[in-house]
Amino acid sequence: MKLPNIVVRILAGAVFVAFLLGGILVDEYIFVGVFALITGLALYEFYILIEKTAKVPISKTLNIVAGVFLFLGGYLYNFHSGLLGFVIYLLLLFIIFISQLYQKKEDPIKCLAYSIFGQVYIAGSLALLNYLARPFFEDTYQSIYILAIFVFIWVNDSFAYLTGMAFGKHRLFERISPKKSWEGFIGGAIFSIASSLLFYYFSVSSLNVYQWMGFAAVTVACGTWGDLFESLIKRTLGVKDSGNMIPGHGGILDRMDSTLLAIPAVAIYLCFLHFI
Repeated sequence: MKLPNIVVRILAGAVFVAFLLGGILVDEYIFVGVFALITGLALYEFYILIEKTAKVPISKTLNIVAGVFLFLGGYLYNFHSGLLGFVIYLLLLFIIFISQLYQKKEDPIKCLAYSIFGQVYIAGSLALLNYLARPFFEDTYQSIYILAIFVFIWVNDSFAYLTGMAFGKHRLFERISPKKSWEGFIGGAIFSIASSLLFYYFSVSSLNVYQWMGFAAVTVACGTWGDLFESLIKRTLGVKDSGNMIPGHGGILDRMDSTLLAIPAVAIYLCFLHFI
């Protein structure tokens, strides 16, 4: 018997959230395994999208392996002060460039451009999760900062939708996302910043209440840009979803889009707090 679409959507969403939470909350080894897998799947989805819609042939396997090693390089360096992951990544990047000499593709520059864009946009951003998992002002694996990013984004998405539906009149960025409103953005931001108080009162962290509120504000602002940026990519390529890996939700990139700009922004924010 075929399940109703709403049931499929709820079940798929619950499984994905449980998968993420398991990767964040258990320990550093589960974390690195889960997010290395997410990095690989997101890159696969992106390069498939580019091949099908932009008609640009990409060396998918080589680029995916390189992106995963960029993520692993961040882990090995931040947790074990090792450079092996980054060395392997640079070697693979070198091979990606040199391979264009032998593959005789019609537009090698465009191939390289999409290859490097995927590395920076997806793998580079997710690699910074390793810094959030162990900032240099902490001594051990810290799940709280990664969990906070996802919670603030989920709270923002939920309440931006609800307040936008109830009060939305002024378009936030109509050219790219006609349904988003300023009212929804403000509503989502207010509830996300309010939820940061829970992290202050119920978590062990060196951040004070104002720093947690700033953390949430940075996540919401840059997460919204991340969502809009992925919408820009999909509009440019003429697709509705980045893929169909998560039934009822689209692809991995559709679920991770907000985090891809929020993660670097939060990493910069935490560095700033440490040095002021």
